[in-house]
This record gives sequence, C-alpha cells and structure tokens, in this order.
Amino acid sequence: MSSTSPPLPPSPSRSTSANPRLSLPATTDPPSDANPSTPKVWLVFGATGHIGRSLVKAALSHGDEVAAVGRTMENSMPQMQGWHENCLGLLCDVRVRETVKSCIESCISHFGRIDIIAKYVDKRITNDLPSKPFPPAYILRRKPPPYHNSCTGYGVIGACEDQDTCDLRSQFETNFMGTLNIIQLSLPYFRSRAHTRSNPDDTAGRYLIFSSTSGALGVPGLGPYCATKYATEGLIESMLYEIDTFGIKATLVEPGHMRLDEPTGLDDKAPSATAPTTTTAAAWVSSSPSSTEPQLQQLQQQSQQSQQPQQHQPVKLRRYGHFFVKKPSPPYDTPTAPAGHAKRVVQWLADRQPTSAVKSAELVWQLGHCRYPPLRLLLGSFAVESIRDRLKSITEEIEDWKHLHFPVAGEGWEGREGEGEGEGAEEEGGEEGEGDVEMKEEGGEEG
Repeated sequence: MSSTSPPLPPSPSRSTSANPRLSLPATTDPPSDANPSTPKVWLVFGATGHIGRSLVKAALSHGDEVAAVGRTMENSMPQMQGWHENCLGLLCDVRVRETVKSCIESCISHFGRIDIIAKYVDKRITNDLPSKPFPPAYILRRKPPPYHNSCTGYGVIGACEDQDTCDLRSQFETNFMGTLNIIQLSLPYFRSRAHTRSNPDDTAGRYLIFSSTSGALGVPGLGPYCATKYATEGLIESMLYEIDTFGIKATLVEPGHMRLDEPTGLDDKAPSATAPTTTTAAAWVSSSPSSTEPQLQQLQQQSQQSQQPQQHQPVKLRRYGHFFVKKPSPPYDTPTAPAGHAKRVVQWLADRQPTSAVKSAELVWQLGHCRYPPLRLLLGSFAVESIRDRLKSITEEIEDWKHLHFPVAGEGWEGREGEGEGEGAEEEGGEEGEGDVEMKEEGGEEG
C-alpha cells in the first residue's frame, strides 16, 4: 500500500481465544500452552458469511495469515480490501473454475503457500430472488446467471415437488460442484507439498469443508438442499481414504443452528466499501465466451443506470440472503404442511439460534492446527442431539429387521439339526444363500 494509505488495523483481540474451556478433545492434540501452534496460511471461501468472518477474525487473532474470499456479484473488491495487514481480500464464484483457480494462485503468490482451505456455506434466507427460471442458455452452458449472487452456498426452501430443474441445478452447482471445483484445483498443489516434507508426520494440506446437519438427516422443505449435503459428505469421506497417504487431511464441519453473535466483521475496516453493481455482472458476461450481445447490452445499460450517488454509500454485510423461500403450490400451502417445516423453524428461531458463531470459529481454528483431526466436527447441542437421535433410529431400525438375515436364538432353530447343518453350509456362501435357506424352510412348513 502507498505511504498515504491509512494504517491497517492491528490483530483483533478475542476473549474466546484465552478461554481454557473452549478446546478440542486432547485426543486430537490441539494447540495449547504446552503445544503452541505455528503460523498457518488460510484460504477461506465464504469469508463474508455467517461464521466465515468469525473464522477470519479468529485466525488473524492467533497470528495466522488469511486470504478472505467474498462473493462475486454481491461483494466488491474495495469492500474486501483493508481488513487487516495479514489478510488478502479476493472474490470468487465457486461454480466457475477459473475464479477458484485464480484465488488459489493469488493466495500462493501473496503468502507463498496455502496450509488450510476452508469452504463455508453461508445460510441466509431471502424471498426476493427472481421468480422466473434461469435463462435456458445459462442452463445449457452450466454457467451461473448474472442475478444469482451466491458463490459458496445456496438453498431453496420448498417442497421437493415444487422445485424445478433450475432450483435443483443451482443448489448442486453451488454446494456440491463448487466444493468439488475447490478440491480438484487445489489437490495437485497439496500433493506437490507432500514430496517436499522433511517430516513424514507433517501435514501437506488440510480441508475444512462446512457441511450441515442437513447432511446427516432429512429436513422437510429442504429435500434437494439436503441431497447436496449428503453428496458432499459422501465425496469428502471417500476422498479422505485417497489423500491420506499424501499427508492431506479433511474434516466435515457440521454446525447446528448458528446465531450471528459477531458484533462486526473486519469488512467495516475497508476504506471504501461500496455496493457491488451490475458492472461486475456485465464484466463477467463480457468475459464469458458463451455470452450473447443482447445480454451484455442489457447489463451494461443497467450498470449505467445504477451509477448514482447512493451506490457509494458504505455497505453492511447482509445477515440473510442465500436461501430462496419458494412460494408453495396449493397442496403444500397450509399452516401445518410438513413441507413448510424449514420455513417455520427459521421464523421461530429468528435471532435465537443456540450455537455461537464466535465460539464455533475458535474451535474450527483449533481444528486447523490439531494433529489428529476427526472426520466430522459437530458444533452445538442441536447438531449433536439431532444427529445422535438420527443414528439411534437407524440402529433401532436395523435391529428390528435384522432377523430377515440372521436367525434369532430361542425360536426353534437349535432343534433342526439337519436343517442347521445345511444352513451353516450355505452361510459360508454369503447372505444370498442364507436367505434362500430361510425361504425354503418357510415353504416346507407351509406344505
């Protein structure tokens, strides 16, 4: 920065950093006074989101360096600058591989390396998105429409039957394909670091992928969104076996309902935070080889009309905005319709979410520095209880139906010596043979 630029703010102080009770289990070997952490370089996608900006502040407060990635077409580059002397502001749309690659290269060029990549999906609510479907040209090209401002996470609240192809594609392109783009474009770099490690026990790289409780249980009104989360969880869990040999770690972070208890993000330090205009969208479309002239002219015209004095007013980060509340069709438009469950929960919770974003960010920072990270980190009592209950119900269901494949003691199986020998012989062949024996026995009894 030039000598006339105002000095950047010092490292933020956080009372949670010194909270001795706020720590990961000792089995993970988290950073502590006896085990001090070494400075890391973070690349945080979704840094302007709910917990994203709390994570950025937590990492900076501990002396780490951060590349904070904002949302294309929602944030502006001036809004992402000047946060902190150890913070690099970037913009990205995770659905567009070129922008993801640019962020990775910019972070490496600026800080010299990347140690941790965090991908946070912001949970925001809105009902003011365009009701018309995306233009067919964008659907066929698999390109994001200019008015879809989500770049790290997107969801539609509505019945599965009410969500059309555009809704489904938008959620999968953002939540699943966006995550896959980040992983595929950064894994070669992490693998290259694996060969230069002096200590084989050192980590070559780490992924912290924010999933959700929706990735472990179905939520009425969020069916396709839950499907994207299930897909993401399957992707990360499978990939973990493939990359562990390179010293690369991955963790799924599953937060519960999280309240926005961060009084302010570092974005308020930006010297000239201005509202993003359609100029950004016009620039994106003009750079796209598949854009059409009428689309470009329309966006440029909107950009010229938006060049008004009010666009230079400072912009505060919106608290909600990336869940589209879809108007229900008549069969699902009743006060107690199960498909409206997700919407009713959001309205009921308001700002009373039980999980703290600040404390969660502190634990995620420790997760980035611990030696033995878990596959999943559940944040908040809601996440723990709901997922535990879900797994309990699955276990109970297995117990209820396991008799279809495994004989239950005390039901006359012991006395059938001849049949027992035949059954044991076929059990060695697998479960299919076992089922055949049971069907024959049942048929014999009927005869």
